[in-house]
Amino acid sequence: MQPVTMYCQAIEVSLRTGPDIGDITPALEQVIAESGIKTGQLCANVVGSTGSISTIEYEPGVVEDLKRAITSLAPPGQAYEHEKAWHDGNGHSHVQAALLGPSIALAVRYGRLKTGTWQQVVTINHDNHPRNRTIEVTVTGVAE
Repeated sequence: MQPVTMYCQAIEVSLRTGPDIGDITPALEQVIAESGIKTGQLCANVVGSTGSISTIEYEPGVVEDLKRAITSLAPPGQAYEHEKAWHDGNGHSHVQAALLGPSIALAVRYGRLKTGTWQQVVTINHDNHPRNRTIEVTVTGVAE
């Protein structure tokens, strides 16, 4: 039986005012390559309460559709308790991020993410100003 290896690395992504969506698939593939792990699992977690991670087909139509759906779920300009306390105008950002979630776990097979042909991993900034997002990535598995 081969020993299980764990490899950790942070990646940085600059995103515009939310909702803004960035493809992080190439960066995650690079982390896997650096890890040397061939079979296992990748876990990625965006740091911060106004960011999220998901998968989509990263093409302009789907990106715009997702932005519209996110905005309709928790629209800016509504009365949010967070804004009553902090007066920072981003109550919707926190709700949007919580609905989508801060992390994702994906299979690693043959040293690559096991995703569909048209499936990319994206991170989303929901905040009401541009943000540099840190994504903590952990790859666990065997090198074979």
